[in-house]
Amino acid sequence: MNTLLIRTFYGFIFAIIVVGSIIFSLKLFACLMLLVTILGTLEMNKLVGVKKKQRPVALSIGTVIVFGLIALHATSLIPTKYLILLILPIFFPFLESLFTTKNSFNEIVPAYFGSIFLVAIPSSLTLYFFNSEIIGETAGSYLLLSVIGMIWVNDIFAYLVGSMFGKHRLYERISPKKSWEGSIGGLLFTVFGAFLYANISGLLTINQSIIMATIVVVFGSLGDLIESMLKRQAGVKDSGNIIPGHGGILDRFDATFFAIPFVFVYLIISQ
Repeated sequence: MNTLLIRTFYGFIFAIIVVGSIIFSLKLFACLMLLVTILGTLEMNKLVGVKKKQRPVALSIGTVIVFGLIALHATSLIPTKYLILLILPIFFPFLESLFTTKNSFNEIVPAYFGSIFLVAIPSSLTLYFFNSEIIGETAGSYLLLSVIGMIWVNDIFAYLVGSMFGKHRLYERISPKKSWEGSIGGLLFTVFGAFLYANISGLLTINQSIIMATIVVVFGSLGDLIESMLKRQAGVKDSGNIIPGHGGILDRFDATFFAIPFVFVYLIISQ
């Protein structure tokens, strides 16, 4: 089985798992995102140079606590006042640095806060897309599927257009293969797809859909570049190898993790 077939097959399986969990059950999707948070945290450890046998205990506990608190609030299982507890995990890396000799403060902090802000928080924010009290009438599984669909459309068409017409490098120092042509192609196809989706489904207004598509393309592309930067600095091709042909969790969710918070903010302020 060649590389393209492997990538296509496991990409299809990945899509079924993500989409199926979103449609089938919020609890199932929450469990999936908890697993994504844990695996993404382990990959972040590797990217910033924390050794496998010396992983900080506080890092794993802290990211799970942050995800858990936000997820419980997003699913209306705890009141808003309990989010104040999110202050506590902020101090974990400082305490671990004080009482451990396994890793230095300079190793623990980027791994910890990178995992918090680039993995745990975005993963948990996806659960708010089901909460009509927070998001409004558009909340539900199809809202989240709309956003994820836009991310995937951008990824696919940025790759296809870039492969066929890409000549001008977007940011060669970080990602030599990405081109301006691919990025523009991804933007145009995503916005056009969002326009069609709004007209056909009626779940979003045209303005909402186009604005969300633009946010997804801009910030999803930045997330992709940021992960490429981390991998380049770590000297690795992929963040992991859990998905054959695709790499690790961060390789698959980099655009999603960076785009979701900005889409979430837009949905809140646009009500």
